[in-house]
Amino acid sequence: MISKEYLKIVNHYNSCLDRYGDTHLGVDWPKEKDVDTRYRIMLEVINSWADDQITLLDFGCGLSHLYEFILKQNSDRINYISKIKYSGLDLSEKFIQVSQNKFPLNTYYCLDILDTSIEIPIFDYVVLNGVFTEKRELTFDQMFVYFKFLIKKVFSKTRNGFAFNVMSKQVDWERDDLFHLPLDTLASFLTKDISRNFIIRNDYGLYEYTTYVYR
Repeated sequence: MISKEYLKIVNHYNSCLDRYGDTHLGVDWPKEKDVDTRYRIMLEVINSWADDQITLLDFGCGLSHLYEFILKQNSDRINYISKIKYSGLDLSEKFIQVSQNKFPLNTYYCLDILDTSIEIPIFDYVVLNGVFTEKRELTFDQMFVYFKFLIKKVFSKTRNGFAFNVMSKQVDWERDDLFHLPLDTLASFLTKDISRNFIIRNDYGLYEYTTYVYR
């Protein structure tokens, strides 16, 4: 059974929401100008628009800012975005309450997916934006164990593919509270335990990288 030390990360984000409200700082993204870049990269995991509707789970949805980004693309007449059927999931009751109040027609899940007694549907795609970028007080090993358990569980709920981001090791300096995951460590884990079919995105100018994993 995995230790629930990762709940300390949830407590940190709750504190950010209490302090900054429904803003990029409320989900602890320091630079507002970088936020839309992350959303665009996350959505580019979708590699097929053949279906009339694509189900997408925003895992760690926070304040549903990704959904707001999707709505903005619709208003800008990017038609394919209208095919996305969005759902959100978060461990934090506070975040889910805010999201549900803003978008009452969306489906939201407030649960711990690592609790094996709880099940959710299978989605075409899942995105995990910011779920693994901070480790807070956790050691690297504790965070990596949590990461592996969660990736395995998410993969079982994904019909086509999923995306996640972590902090890069290719930086001038590392913060102790962030999760800097070496590329070779990630590739070894994915190849052995998840899928050999993955793409690493390191081309969007931030001190992180995003990985797409497909079936």
